[in-house]
Amino acid sequence: MSDKTIKHNIKQPEACQNMTDIRWEIDTIDQQIISLIGERYQYVQAASKFKTSETSVKAPERFAAMLLEKRKWAEMQSLDPDVIEKIYTDLVQYFIAEELKHWKARA
Repeated sequence: MSDKTIKHNIKQPEACQNMTDIRWEIDTIDQQIISLIGERYQYVQAASKFKTSETSVKAPERFAAMLLEKRKWAEMQSLDPDVIEKIYTDLVQYFIAEELKHWKARA
């Protein structure tokens, strides 16, 4: 985890005493998620230096395989795979657009 990630001993859901506890825990988790997305973005930027074409940046086969994997992970967590696929589709499309900017600037 990034040094920027807020570290906190998270209460288990059943240990929360009120909505304030629950909101605090959810906000803490959301901060960690956003920090990890920021870390993921740094790897996306670093990946652009290894790409040789716009097609290699977009990598449609890799994108499709990644979505299938995320769907499986969602099912393992008893989450709706359609929702997780949408989240990752939006996230990765944004990252691809950003990576293209970095790649084109380097090319």
